[in-house]
This record gives sequence, C-alpha cells and structure tokens, in this order.
Amino acid sequence: FHEAANKAAGWTGGSDGLTDIAPTPLFGVFAFDLWGHTAYALGVALLLIVLFLLQRLARSPFGMLCRGIRQDPIRVAAMGAPVSKTLLAMYVVSGLVAGVGGGLNAISTQVVGLDSVSFTLSASALVMLVLGGTGSLYGAIVGTVVFMLFEDFVSAANPFHWLTIVGALLVLVVLFAPRGIFGTSVRLLERSRRR
Repeated sequence: FHEAANKAAGWTGGSDGLTDIAPTPLFGVFAFDLWGHTAYALGVALLLIVLFLLQRLARSPFGMLCRGIRQDPIRVAAMGAPVSKTLLAMYVVSGLVAGVGGGLNAISTQVVGLDSVSFTLSASALVMLVLGGTGSLYGAIVGTVVFMLFEDFVSAANPFHWLTIVGALLVLVVLFAPRGIFGTSVRLLERSRRR
C-alpha cells in the first residue's frame, strides 16, 4: 500500500503527502493554534460523541445481531438473519469511525503523510486494541491510553527498544489477561463483588 501510494503522487502527494491543509476556525471562533488546544477539545468532543453513538448502536437490535454473528454466524444465518449485509454494515460503521479519526488527524497535523497507509500504523492500532481488550469500546480506549503512555515514557527512557517492551507487555496480556486489560479488570471486579 505504501509504495502504491507513493507512486500515485497526483492523489497522495507522494513522499511529501498532502499538505497545505488549513482548517478554518471551529464555529468561526476557535482557531487551531500551535499548542493544539482547539484540536484537543475537538478530539475529546468527537471521542465522547462517537463513544455515545457506538454504545447506542451496540445496545440496539443491530448490535445484538452483531454479537450473535461474532458468537456463531452459522446459527444466525440459519435463523434467517442477513449475515452478509450485517457484516457489510459493520465494516461501513468501522470505516466511518476510522474516517472521523483520520479527518481529525489531518486537521490537527495539517498534513496527511504516507505513514497513514503504513503497516506500522495498522499494527499499532491492533496492539492498542489487544492490550485494552477486544469486544469492548472502553477496552479500545484503555489500550490506546496504555500504548501512548508507553510510547511517551518508555521511549524517553529507552528510545531504541521501547517497542520490544511493548511487545513483551502484549505477550503478557495475551497469556495472562486474554480479555485485555479492561476486560480482565472488569472480570476481577465482578469476582470481588460476588465475595
């Protein structure tokens, strides 16, 4: 993907990426500044809105159908539910959320570089999800926070091997907390409440 995007310089800007993205002030008042205050506020607002909408979607009949397909797609198809159309709708929703994040990134950094289509970015997102816990909206947030804290603090202490430490953490999570950090924490809290 990376090399194809580099060759399609007319669309992607080549190795320079798409530049000269000048966002207008938010609501005509809040200008995007060098310190990122407006971008931070917009990011938090979008996170809360998307989280609210995805929670509503997960609790809807569509969300129940998605969970059923995750558990046993053959049984759901045998019950007469449109599995293919539901999977397509899930991919569309996922793409929409990713598009919102990509748009926010483009506004915040004012450039869309070729690293946006790199394997490293996709692998980092997958590591964040596994660390936090799959199958949970909050797990994705927890995994992102843990990964970014590791990137900031551990890379400051050891800039050459911080990804190795993240890899070791990922192995530990997969072995000892297969539901991720969030899922395992919720499970431990439920066990302690039962006692």
